[in-house]
Amino acid sequence: MPPESQIPIAQPVVRRFAVRLALFYGTLFGLAGTQLPFFPVWLRAIGIDPSWIGIISAVPSVTRFTTLPLVTSLAERRHAVRGALIATAVISTVGFAVLGTQHATIAVFLVFVATACAWTPMVPLTDAYALRGVVRYGISYGPVRLWGSAAFILGALACGVLIDVIEPSRLIWIIAAVAGLCALTSFALRPLDASCRGAAASPHDHGLLRDAAFLAIIMASALIQGSHATYYAFSAISWQAQGLGGFTIAGLWALGVVAEIVVFAISPRFSLAPSTLVMIGALSAVARWSITAQEPSLALLAVVQLTHGLTFGLTQLGTMELLVRHVPAHMMARGQGYSTACGGILSSCASILSGAIYARYGQGVYYLMAAMAGSGAVLMWLARHRLAAQPHSAASAGKTRLPS
Repeated sequence: MPPESQIPIAQPVVRRFAVRLALFYGTLFGLAGTQLPFFPVWLRAIGIDPSWIGIISAVPSVTRFTTLPLVTSLAERRHAVRGALIATAVISTVGFAVLGTQHATIAVFLVFVATACAWTPMVPLTDAYALRGVVRYGISYGPVRLWGSAAFILGALACGVLIDVIEPSRLIWIIAAVAGLCALTSFALRPLDASCRGAAASPHDHGLLRDAAFLAIIMASALIQGSHATYYAFSAISWQAQGLGGFTIAGLWALGVVAEIVVFAISPRFSLAPSTLVMIGALSAVARWSITAQEPSLALLAVVQLTHGLTFGLTQLGTMELLVRHVPAHMMARGQGYSTACGGILSSCASILSGAIYARYGQGVYYLMAAMAGSGAVLMWLARHRLAAQPHSAASAGKTRLPS
């Protein structure tokens, strides 16, 4: 632990830091709660073709393996994580506001590309800032981060109420307003002392990409998580077409997030191997998307939504634990970067492909998502012995945390 962490700090200072960080997490994930389910609805309302909705929805996934690493790396090198958070929050607000003035497909696409370049790095930047606060102030990460998940639900529900009151073509202004709140709260974040510089990169760091076990972990995770692409891009649109109201749609999304939180909350009691957790998540996704493709009744759809805790939550928990066990501590940041890039590539491809298929076959596109998840299960099954045989890294003493 750095020496600064041993210096006693007044409790009011610690509380102020934690409260401000929790508030920022809340506005950040509140923005995600309004943007993720209802941005595609806004796109459809202003006349964007389904194929283009898939392409536009893929933009954040693309930035996760292109501009995101550049932004986070630059902020780290300059010891300016808080400054980068403020800058990206302000730019994101301006970007969403400008989007509200655009209706031409190409203009919307270009403005959203610029917005996503600033918006997508915010979660990893916030986690980096929060973990420095854990060291500096000795706060617990989990209770602060949970406000983000709660705000995601509230944001989705609030937007669901508003969609029944206002025109769908005006939803972008709700998203922009929440982004503005996020930008305002970013200024309240307390400055942190510059952290110690990390160890120099090892000349063998690229060996991760020659490690079959590591590649199996990130590829299986990317396939399973990427199978959510159609759900993220088209679920609200298809449910609206089936006659469901905005509040009901938001409630369905909220059910999934609640299930995810419950899985994270009880995860310390899990005794199964992490590879088994990933396979359970994958098989749950196969069942989930196969049922969703058949346009189930609202009651069955609600039950299916509860499996999000398995398809997303359990997969994420298993993946993080596998990375902790099989990636050396001094290479963890690089390993996480490769994992994020792999997930971004597959998610963006799945989103683009799902847009084209949805335009022709509607809900039938979910069968493709089921096949993706099944491929992830097969890959993890084939790699399970190799993963079990490898020794744990020194980093395995850490706990898997609630992922972003």
